[in-house]
Amino acid sequence: TASNLRNAHGGESMAHMRYTIWGERAGREGFTNVSRLFLAIAFAETIHAGNHFRELKDQGGDELCASMAVFGLGNTSQNLQGGINGETFEINEMYPAYLETAKFQGEQGAQQSFHYALSSEREHAAMFKKARQFVDAGKDADLGPIQVCSVCGWTYEGGVPDVCPVCGAKKEKFVGM
Repeated sequence: TASNLRNAHGGESMAHMRYTIWGERAGREGFTNVSRLFLAIAFAETIHAGNHFRELKDQGGDELCASMAVFGLGNTSQNLQGGINGETFEINEMYPAYLETAKFQGEQGAQQSFHYALSSEREHAAMFKKARQFVDAGKDADLGPIQVCSVCGWTYEGGVPDVCPVCGAKKEKFVGM
């Protein structure tokens, strides 16, 4: 479980940087809302990385981390596809395996951290898919306000919900993007 937390921390940290760079590219290409989406999801990935890191608690020292990552800076459509690919890997392969390992080892905090990330990544993939359809049609994505739960990273388009459906955080814990 500890190795999985380290690897997930590395992957989420890289996703944060990748989405920040891709968001800047989308803005330069005139896709203001896609840029905002990338930056909101980059913020959510930071929350996931922080949750994983905090679960390592008293662990210290140098460790090698193996994290799947999408590399490259393409156009906005290509970058959205990269986001879809990365999120899909986490949804279908990484987090289910990490979650089962944490359950088997009785690591409650890691289970919660992995659950939060897995639940959020599903939303991220769907949002990237929707945005890509607009970009491939030559338009900026039609997006309203994007809300990110600062506790679990769940990302939502629309008004601030009263309670986060993933972690139960109150509306005051949401950050609008």
